[in-house]
Amino acid sequence: MTRNDTFYDTLPRVGSFAALAKPDVYTPLPNDWTIGAADIVGSTDQIAKGRYKTVNMVGAAVISSQINASGGKTFPYVFGGDGATFACDTEMAALSARALGVMKRWASEEFGLDLRVAQVPVADIRAAGRDVRVARFRASDSVDYGMFSGGGISWAESEMKRGRFALSAAPAGAIPDLTGLSCRWNNAKSRNGSILSVVIEPELPGPRDAFAAVASQVIALADTLERGGHPLPPDGPGVSWPPPGLDLDAHVSRGAGSLRKRKIQLLFGNLIAWLFFKSGVKAGAFDPAHYARMVSNNADFRKFDDGLKMTLDCDPDTIATIRSLLERAERDGILRFGLFEQAEAMMTCFVPSVTQDNHIHLVDGASGGYAQAAARLKSVSR
Repeated sequence: MTRNDTFYDTLPRVGSFAALAKPDVYTPLPNDWTIGAADIVGSTDQIAKGRYKTVNMVGAAVISSQINASGGKTFPYVFGGDGATFACDTEMAALSARALGVMKRWASEEFGLDLRVAQVPVADIRAAGRDVRVARFRASDSVDYGMFSGGGISWAESEMKRGRFALSAAPAGAIPDLTGLSCRWNNAKSRNGSILSVVIEPELPGPRDAFAAVASQVIALADTLERGGHPLPPDGPGVSWPPPGLDLDAHVSRGAGSLRKRKIQLLFGNLIAWLFFKSGVKAGAFDPAHYARMVSNNADFRKFDDGLKMTLDCDPDTIATIRSLLERAERDGILRFGLFEQAEAMMTCFVPSVTQDNHIHLVDGASGGYAQAAARLKSVSR
């Protein structure tokens, strides 16, 4: 392996989320790496039809399919609610492209969704005057998430939406490897007023330090909330039976098999899991109480992907303060923003093993949070 192939493994894991507002925390990606991107066309319309869980699941499936295709290699990725963005080295690029093509085909055939997919060379991003820099945020001792800065991720997504760098769908009937992907937990109701979805993007070109200062202020306001505004209870959002995401889980995990048969299998399997969580009884190396705590610890409820995205359990006064701060910064030409309030948060999970702590939990507002907030951002963009 070259150093570029092991680049991400060598990055330090940053323990303070507030530190990630500072541009100097990030390291430039190697020039021969590639950005992969995917998003659902018309996601806001799909959410308006009540398909927000499906939109989230397909967005998370992009990440799951890439993790499974990578053969255990670590790489940075960001969940955006209705899609995902990630970076991969030269060794992984071909496998990554195939996995994206399969996802495009599967999203269409399984759910009738048009999933845009693209690969954008980092070298092309830099030639366009943007950069891609990355950091690793340590959510817990067992899980970290990639964070991006430099404007290159936003540029790549914009170019994808213009039809550039597009990848074709795989042949009919292609099925992604989504082993470990599920959405079996209950939604988490707000305990403080509202689940606030926050999307903030810097105005470019613009002073990086000014955006960093405002992002730091928003994070500081979030830190005044209980548990920093974490939208999930400390012991996880709880489970019920039958699980609320049963139908989606069956679509995701059935492969080429019968949907009805898979639902029956899942009903039985989830009944057993529900009994363990309700009773607290351990089963070998599986400790349900510990697992539920790690669900909350590992959640990705805040992230940087050129801008700042957060899913916060927020009281009305703090929401008003955040809004006022962002409106002032927008008038000053520092940023653009979108906020969206809803009653609950939801998450989609990727679980390699229930006996290890490296399971990841991708959080969004339960009424289409990030996509809805981003739509409001677009409506006021200059």
